Amino acid sequence: MSGPTSLRAWWAQRSPAAGAAVMATSILSVGLHLTGHAVLSRVFLVLACVAWVGLAADFGVRLMRERERWRAEAGTPGALTAVAATAVLGTRFSALGRQTLAEALLALAAVLWPGLLFAAVRRWRRHMPGAVFLCCVATQGLAVLGATLAGAEATAWLAHAALVLFWLGLVLYGCALPLFDLRQVMEGRGDHWVAGGALAISALAGSKLVAADSARLYLWNDDDRGVLRTVTVALLVLGLAWYAVLLVAEAVRPRPRYDVRRWATVFPMGMTAAAVLSVAAALDVSWLKGPGRVLLWIAVAAWVAVAAGAVAAARAGIRSTAPR
Repeated sequence: MSGPTSLRAWWAQRSPAAGAAVMATSILSVGLHLTGHAVLSRVFLVLACVAWVGLAADFGVRLMRERERWRAEAGTPGALTAVAATAVLGTRFSALGRQTLAEALLALAAVLWPGLLFAAVRRWRRHMPGAVFLCCVATQGLAVLGATLAGAEATAWLAHAALVLFWLGLVLYGCALPLFDLRQVMEGRGDHWVAGGALAISALAGSKLVAADSARLYLWNDDDRGVLRTVTVALLVLGLAWYAVLLVAEAVRPRPRYDVRRWATVFPMGMTAAAVLSVAAALDVSWLKGPGRVLLWIAVAAWVAVAAGAVAAARAGIRSTAPR
C-alpha cells in the first residue's frame, strides 16, 4: 500500500503552476495539427486531456476538502493556468470539429476567469516573476477560443466578445510589464518565458479574429481589418523578439536543472510556433510557414526534455514520501 500512499502524498505537493504542463502539451497538439502531423497531434491531445482531468479532479478535491489551501492557491498568478489550459484545450477540440465540447470548455474557462483574475491582480506588486503575465495569457486564451468558435459556427456576437477580450488582454499585458522583474531574464527558473508567450498568444488571438471574418458574417470593415492585421503582425514581431532575447539569455546563463516552472518555458515556445503558423495562414504570408515549423520542432524537443525531467523529479518525490 506504500506505493499509492506515496503517490498521493507526492501529488498533494503539486503547485498551481503545474497547469502550464497542460498548456504546453495542448498548444503543441495545436501546432502539430497546423503542420499536418495528425497522429502525433492526437497523441499530445490525449496526454493533455489526461493531465487536465487529473488537475481538474485535484482542483475539485481541494475546493471541497481543503478550502484554506484552495483560497491561498487561487490567489496566485499560477492559478490562471487553469483558465488558459482549458481554453487552449478547447481550441484543439474545435479544430477536430467537436464544437459542443469546445463550447463547454469555453464556458468553464469563462466562469473561472473573472474570479481568478481578480484574485491575482489584487496581489500584484513590484519585482514579480514572469507568472504576472498569466493575466494576459488567460484572457487571450479566451479570445483565441472565442474567435475560433465564432469562425467555425459563424457566430458574430462571439467574435465581438473575443475582440473585447483581445484588447483587454493587451491592456493587462501593459499593466503587468512594469511589474516584471527584468532580472528574471537571467535568473528565472522557467516562467520568465511567459513575458514573450503572452505576446505570442495575443498574436494568435489576432490571427483567429482575422480568420473568423467571412462573407457570411462580415465582422470587420476594411479599416477594422487593417488595424487587426497591423496589430497582429506587430505582436508577432515583438513575441519573436522576446523569444530571441530569452533564448540568448538561456545560452549565456544555462539553467539545466528541472523545475516545474519549466513547463512555462515550453508553452511560450510552442505558442510562438503556433502563432507564426496561424498568422501565416490568416494573413496569407506563406514564407512564415518554414520558420513556424522549425520553431515547432524546437518546442517539441523542449517538451521531451522537460517531460523527462518531470518524470525523474516525480520518481524522486515519490521515493522521498514513501513510508520508511
